Amino acid sequence: MTAARFMASHASASPHRAVVLGGLIAGALDMVWVCTLWGTLGVTPKRIFQAVASGWLGNDAAVAGGWATALLGAVSHFAITIAMAYAYYLAARRLPTLARRPVLYGALYGIVLYVVMIHVVVPLSAAPSNQSAPWGWVLWANIAAHMLLVGVPCALGARMALRAR
Repeated sequence: MTAARFMASHASASPHRAVVLGGLIAGALDMVWVCTLWGTLGVTPKRIFQAVASGWLGNDAAVAGGWATALLGAVSHFAITIAMAYAYYLAARRLPTLARRPVLYGALYGIVLYVVMIHVVVPLSAAPSNQSAPWGWVLWANIAAHMLLVGVPCALGARMALRAR
């Protein structure tokens, strides 16, 4: 079953359900990517979610908080990806071509999301600024991951939501 068919079968009840589903899928795929990448360096999923929570609390408080801050990081991560999906949905309501070509425009949206997260959201948060992987190719891999694993599911969720209206 393709991702689009899966989303369509689970999103027919309401446009909001489709958008939330797109955001949840984007969040799950992004977290699988991040856990796989950082797992090669021995970083646990718990620590990754604590790093997300460090945006609220700072790094020392996030680590000291244990599983509670990991849960805060997980909730924050998925809330952000759902918000990303809603932003695309709202844009697609005004510009229907965004919904007609979700792979193309979703991939471009993924680039925008990556740039905004790295250059606006993280610097404005309490997270430490040195959370990048030590390999040069990771920049391009992260951009590609945001294009395919975040932007496209957000766009597909918006497309399904617009069809359910």
